[in-house]
Amino acid sequence: MSEKKEKKKKKSTITVKANKKGRHIIKFLNFLRVIFIPFYYLVKPFRYYGNRKVKDGACIYVLNHYTIFDVVYAVSTTWEGIHIIAKKEVLEAPVLGAIARGVKVISANRDGNDVRALLDAFKCLKNDEKIAIFPEGTRNKEGVDMLPFKHGAAVMAIRSKTPIIPIVIYKKPRLFRCTHILIGDPVELSDYYDRKLTDEEVSQADEYLRDMMLNMKAEHTAYLASKKKKGNNS
Repeated sequence: MSEKKEKKKKKSTITVKANKKGRHIIKFLNFLRVIFIPFYYLVKPFRYYGNRKVKDGACIYVLNHYTIFDVVYAVSTTWEGIHIIAKKEVLEAPVLGAIARGVKVISANRDGNDVRALLDAFKCLKNDEKIAIFPEGTRNKEGVDMLPFKHGAAVMAIRSKTPIIPIVIYKKPRLFRCTHILIGDPVELSDYYDRKLTDEEVSQADEYLRDMMLNMKAEHTAYLASKKKKGNNS
């Protein structure tokens, strides 16, 4: 019988240890940033409106959702790691699943009602890391400005007392056409802190986020219209 002891497998953890500078870096995600984003920009160029540079430390990116690559607009704002909350089917896919696990994606049910996903998200936020969530729960194929929000984003922000970075994709990205990406100022739902929330209050907080992002869209529409008007009058 062999005297060699079996090596115990290290239990994988969703969180990332901070480096000497206090930053949480996911090396594989940085590799994908360098390789994939320049190529993506060539075929689907995009332009940011608002403060593109997001500070280090915990925050929750909240984005509306059109395509599987929408997360590019969040990961382009920082070199820190971002834990993307994605439906569990993504992690179960043969190739995409391996990539998702490599960048420490958080698995969640499509309806947003997933205790395990919430716990993983809270662990990351407590560790001063970033997460990204698409509260519509699925890609918008309905031709409406924004789908109703599932529960999750507001609850995470309130319970962890973490600021939200709203990112609005103005229109569905298309080949060789510039997509406008609107980044709002950090938002804190402090009115809801340290309270036992009812389901109605959680829905109100989600609706507040959605209305805020719809207003960002409306303001950008007005901005583009005024810019066009000035151009026509010059």
